[in-house]
Amino acid sequence: MPTKTHPRPRPMVAVLAFCGAIVAVMQTLVVPLLPHVPDLTGSSRAAAGWLVTVTLLTGAVCTPVLGRVGDMYGKRRVLLGSLGVLTAGSVLCAVTSDIAVLITGRALQGTALAVIPLGISIIRDELPPERVLPSIALMSSTLGIGAAIGLPAAALVVENFDWHTMFWASAALGLLDVLLVLWTVPESPTRTSGRFDVPGTLGLATTLVALLLAITQGADWGWTAPPTLALFATSLAVGALWGRHELRTVSPMVDLRVSARPAVLLTNLAALLVGFAFYANSLVTAQLVQEPVSTGYGLGASLVVSGLCLLPGGLAMVALSPVSARLSAAQGPRTALALGAAVMTLGYLVRFFTSRALWLIVAGATVVACGTALAYSALPALVMRAVPVTETGAANGLNTLMRSVGQACCSAVVAAVLARVTFLADGRSVPTLHAYLLVFLIAAGAALAALAAALCLPPGRPAAPAQAGTVGVTKSAPAVREGL
Repeated sequence: MPTKTHPRPRPMVAVLAFCGAIVAVMQTLVVPLLPHVPDLTGSSRAAAGWLVTVTLLTGAVCTPVLGRVGDMYGKRRVLLGSLGVLTAGSVLCAVTSDIAVLITGRALQGTALAVIPLGISIIRDELPPERVLPSIALMSSTLGIGAAIGLPAAALVVENFDWHTMFWASAALGLLDVLLVLWTVPESPTRTSGRFDVPGTLGLATTLVALLLAITQGADWGWTAPPTLALFATSLAVGALWGRHELRTVSPMVDLRVSARPAVLLTNLAALLVGFAFYANSLVTAQLVQEPVSTGYGLGASLVVSGLCLLPGGLAMVALSPVSARLSAAQGPRTALALGAAVMTLGYLVRFFTSRALWLIVAGATVVACGTALAYSALPALVMRAVPVTETGAANGLNTLMRSVGQACCSAVVAAVLARVTFLADGRSVPTLHAYLLVFLIAAGAALAALAAALCLPPGRPAAPAQAGTVGVTKSAPAVREGL
């Protein structure tokens, strides 16, 4: 078995983590801008909301698809393509004030979410065994790190500069990512042979778009409205046909037989639940501290201050990613995931009882972020322990997709709770404190369910470096499955 000795492992890991953080920043970049978009573009609030929704849709579709394409045709090549599309989308947003063009640019930015599973796969293929777990832990945590940094940075731009500036900055960072990848990241020799599954790709895309549209728009359209029900029905029907096709094809987009194994299925379920619990922390914290003082619980904080409340959590995630890697190496990633979910549960219980003082709100949000760091860092290690090396990109793409679905569900639940549990303050309807506390309880329940899923995982031995970083030879997909 060949030994992996990348000549510049430290720069490569730093560059891949930087790429992941920039992609995560893109997901939250427009959040501080949303209240101003209707006036800036002459559009409706519903149209402005699509600046967030469309990135979720394209990211969800492209993450597993590009992971599979990377497994087949080269991970570095697909990584560069994703970063190039992100840069193009940023430039498109920077040169326009037309809402339709902005939505198109944001759709292009969303495709880059695949950078994170592709980076994890490259790390597994290229680094020596002892470096794999710490590096994938850092790479996986960039989803939370980027979100924590992106909100206050975007808020600063919105308050002090022309709003197009943040898109020019994101375009420059995307171009820098491309140049750094060209300099430090090699092309992986590990490939999956076989034909690309076009029907499977179209079926997966249709299923995901219909499902996520129903989830994200259901609160506005009505959960029993004909369009919402039609989308859920479409997702269910196409999903069933897609699953039948994937089980029968020789080289499927998603290997459902591997995905149905308890080790993979429960890991993906935990990813969905952790994604739900993590996103509630980001969504609620900024809004809670911005509520007016007249509500009796709000602090009337500025946009920048509300964003900065998440920054300690982002820094904590950076610090804890190597801790999670060491815990995974010593006790197994199952233990790290369970501990992370337990800490998230504890964090939300802290938030339930301490939601009136700013420093206590920041402390509770940081505890939740610490648990997220442990959980997110453990998920790729669990996936890689359970799938063949030639399917790493697709498997991690599916796991990242499940986090995105969890975030979409969380967004819908939080919006519904905060819109329905309200009272009048200063002549306008605002959420009650009990609405926020209810969100904390729901998020704690999701984290507790993730803990249960982690404890139900098969008790494999600790993910030793040699196991986590095993080099695979190029095989066809059927050959890999038959050899498991």
